[in-house]
Amino acid sequence: MARTPEGTAYDLSGPEKAPAVVLIHGLGLSRHSTWGVIAPLLARHFRVLCYDLPGHGASAPHVGPLTLTTLSEQLVTLMDRLALPRAALVGFSLGGMINRRAALDHPARVSALAILNSPHERAPDLQARVAAQARDAAAGGPVATIDAALERWFTPEFRASSPEKVESIRETVLATDPASYAAHRLVLAEGVTELIRPKPPLTLPALVVTCENDSGSTPAMAQAIASEISGSQCHIQPDLRHLGLIEASQAFAGRLTQFLSLHA
Repeated sequence: MARTPEGTAYDLSGPEKAPAVVLIHGLGLSRHSTWGVIAPLLARHFRVLCYDLPGHGASAPHVGPLTLTTLSEQLVTLMDRLALPRAALVGFSLGGMINRRAALDHPARVSALAILNSPHERAPDLQARVAAQARDAAAGGPVATIDAALERWFTPEFRASSPEKVESIRETVLATDPASYAAHRLVLAEGVTELIRPKPPLTLPALVVTCENDSGSTPAMAQAIASEISGSQCHIQPDLRHLGLIEASQAFAGRLTQFLSLHA
């Protein structure tokens, strides 16, 4: 592991001359908990950068207000530090919002996007409810919602067959800096409104994936994201829930490798 002067913890692996791929995790997770299986598989073919969001994993918390642009700039600053002029950005959940924001603000730095289980436009009443819940969650922190979250994230079969993996995710979420968790949850709730039907639209190669039973990043949302990016691919992984990329890491890695081999 390494850490930048700004406090961002990261790992860089894979052939030095290979196309660069950046992996961006979601709320309450970390680079290791999200990409622990997938990153080494991608690093066989690509120069893979994994990093922790502020206050997550081993990264220092961000000081000051947190926005989607703040998180996009963390990514671009890290790429600058590592002399990566351009990369394919693979984002999970909140990470799939961060990579879209980066592509809108720094199009020359992005070769392709993979947007995994990421939210998009919500009905107005749902958007208001999600934002209110995010604001109210600050007092209780992640411990107040972790049990319900794990039920939404994993299938019952996986929770029964792999309790140690589910417990590892629980521990990762609960280890997140509480103030950082609350701030990132608010960005996840409210930042999505910045990404709906952007002008100018995104035009770079894109792969949009979600799982059939992901209640927060639904198949309809994935299809809407794909419809707003000309020529993008959309895939719905059957049966799984929000953390399908952990339940079916090999399947996600295979689809990503296929896409990135053409577009990274």
